[in-house]
Amino acid sequence: MLEAVIFDYGAGNLLSLKVALEKVGLNVKIGSTPQALRKADAIALPGVGNFSASVEKLNAVRQVILDAITNGVPVIGICLGLQLFFSRSEEGSGKGLSLYKGKNVWLPNSVKVPHMGWNTLRIVKQNELLDGIKDESYVYFVHSLYPVPDDKNLVCTETDYGTTFASAIVDKNVFGTQFHPEKSGEIGLQILRNFAKIIKK
Repeated sequence: MLEAVIFDYGAGNLLSLKVALEKVGLNVKIGSTPQALRKADAIALPGVGNFSASVEKLNAVRQVILDAITNGVPVIGICLGLQLFFSRSEEGSGKGLSLYKGKNVWLPNSVKVPHMGWNTLRIVKQNELLDGIKDESYVYFVHSLYPVPDDKNLVCTETDYGTTFASAIVDKNVFGTQFHPEKSGEIGLQILRNFAKIIKK
């Protein structure tokens, strides 16, 4: 069975993501060492924690993750995990993986922050992660910041909350969601099923 490793930043409960990935047919481990990540058929950067604190943990495995991406290993970043694909965040200091140019910014103070609850996805670029997902599907969000990629071609869904922001990106074997698929019911499971299919290719 294919093995996905959830990278543990040392914060938050990763169990719901582990259970969801197991439901879609993956063998899932939680790990934080270079050895664990090197063995993975896929890597998940979960959506819990603070940017600066997570970057410190990430530094120990930064090159392993970058090498995995270069070698075609599917990587999914969820919420904070997506934000870590970029170099900077208004949340604090430290440098993310810098896969893409851009930064993470605070949601506007014209709306209640954090953005917590169900909201819709507007599909702007169809791809295999979104197979079977209808435009305006509802998914679950919990976040205060969002990514602003310099390259708008990365963006595959947008969501409106005080502003229009990138709620999912895709680039070859790299996938990112600002929402939490593991908390998004059947729609979220379908997205994770699609991710599992991508790993199996």
